Amino acid sequence: MNKLFPNADAALDGLLEDGLLIACGGFGLCGIPERLLDAVQGSGVKDLTFVSNNAGIDNEGIGKLLRTRQVKKMIASYVGENKEFERQYLSGELEVEFCPQGTLAERIRAGGAGIPGFYTKTGVGTLVAEGKEVKSFDGPNGIQEDYILERGIVADLALVKAWKADTTGNVVFRKTARNFNVPAATCGRVCVVEVEEVVEPGQLNPDCIHLPGVYVQRLIVGAPYDKKIEFRTTRNTDVG
Repeated sequence: MNKLFPNADAALDGLLEDGLLIACGGFGLCGIPERLLDAVQGSGVKDLTFVSNNAGIDNEGIGKLLRTRQVKKMIASYVGENKEFERQYLSGELEVEFCPQGTLAERIRAGGAGIPGFYTKTGVGTLVAEGKEVKSFDGPNGIQEDYILERGIVADLALVKAWKADTTGNVVFRKTARNFNVPAATCGRVCVVEVEEVVEPGQLNPDCIHLPGVYVQRLIVGAPYDKKIEFRTTRNTDVG
């Protein structure tokens, strides 16, 4: 089955509506599905909940959708470098569910694996544990220790950025751009992936596939990309 669509608007056609829970790959500006997020913004859908490591930066990534007030809630682990996010949160315009980074990654992975919940020590005795079930298990030396229940996340839609794919949806990521993209892809009821290059089936080494095509419903080529850098640091060459 050829899963390739001509552009982001076509790939998201029929999938977008108000109130969706969307899992979005990326870490900072690395591996974010830029073209798909632009298409979500252009569609005008609103009251969205995004599950993502972070909300991009001002006017980049999910930050664009914050500017247009299309995001109702963020489930994230890091929200720095985004003044609009900060402003909306402090003014009560944006609902935020903070989640430790490892816990968030596991909640997304668990949702994709069909695991409804898991227990973790992370957050015990902190604000993270408020309102969550606490259960004691045997720890080292048989000492009982408290763990909190965290629930797996299943998204209505997953938006993912990868390096290369074949037309059947087998996907390869490049270096750290893999980040949250793989678990995000697996936890979505529908997964749409944008890549830099598409090849024919059989041209990718099967031992190097990071995301099998069974998880991918739709695919676009988003290249060329302007590889953005959050903070550019250069050496001072003024030796005079």
